[in-house]
Amino acid sequence: MIIAIASGKGGTGKTTVATSLAISLAAELTPPPLFLDCDVEAPNAHLFLKPLFEHSREVGILLPQVDEARCTLCGRCAEICQYHAIAVLGQKTLVFPQLCHGCGSCAALCPEKAITEIPNHIGILERGQTPDGIPFARGVLNVGEPMAVPVISQLKTWAIPQPGQHVIADCPPGTSCPAVASIQGSDFLLLVTEPTPFGLHDLRLAVQVARELGVPAGVVINRDGSGNAGVDEFCRAEGLPVLMRIPFDRAIAEGIARGKTLIDIQPEYARQLLDLFEQIKQLAGAQPLRVSSRTIDASL
Repeated sequence: MIIAIASGKGGTGKTTVATSLAISLAAELTPPPLFLDCDVEAPNAHLFLKPLFEHSREVGILLPQVDEARCTLCGRCAEICQYHAIAVLGQKTLVFPQLCHGCGSCAALCPEKAITEIPNHIGILERGQTPDGIPFARGVLNVGEPMAVPVISQLKTWAIPQPGQHVIADCPPGTSCPAVASIQGSDFLLLVTEPTPFGLHDLRLAVQVARELGVPAGVVINRDGSGNAGVDEFCRAEGLPVLMRIPFDRAIAEGIARGKTLIDIQPEYARQLLDLFEQIKQLAGAQPLRVSSRTIDASL
């Protein structure tokens, strides 16, 4: 099962929930879950899980290059590019790399075969294992590059789970293309929000994305007790289950700021996170988790 953990806005505690859930499941499941940090523009799950990266691979897209000697300025390439990354102006065919998605349509359909494709390095994929035995993979977009989706897509095909292995995907915040690319193909979407007007506004948008993609969703309310009842009222009205609440607690905030997980800060969260996973499996239509009798080390 693939669990995508997302939020309509940044700073809600999405990575806190994702990393803590991964550690709680790693103590109970064989194999432990595969963790994907899909927030390629600002990956930070490694600060909590501390993986040792052993493998890496460059990510790139193919950009069109026009041979002016063969180009007849017919404009066919510009007509077919839905991203407006190529245009014919006067006596020149111009390419705008920042807009190009590397789909290859212009090169494939150029009647004069005047367009070739050249690789453009936009990021890197890294893979390794955490001290808790969690397989960890992430993508890192190069600074200044505008296209996060190719890095996310290649990450999801590069880090393949073992048979029967669950996947936790820490998604980018927001509801734009990178978030959609990260959520697509998931079995369940866990939305982390906060009880504030901003949290409610962005939760509404994230729920719309989940419904458009056909992914069942539930909510974790972080900093519970710090705002108003708007998020609870919205969830009740929309039939959206609130699966867990994390209180507005100074000790938690201080621990997170020091790179600790919820389980490091308060070990009793290990049981709550396993209960959260049980609820997710039931809502996603999967079989319930058989929890082992092993105790969870509070030092994780």
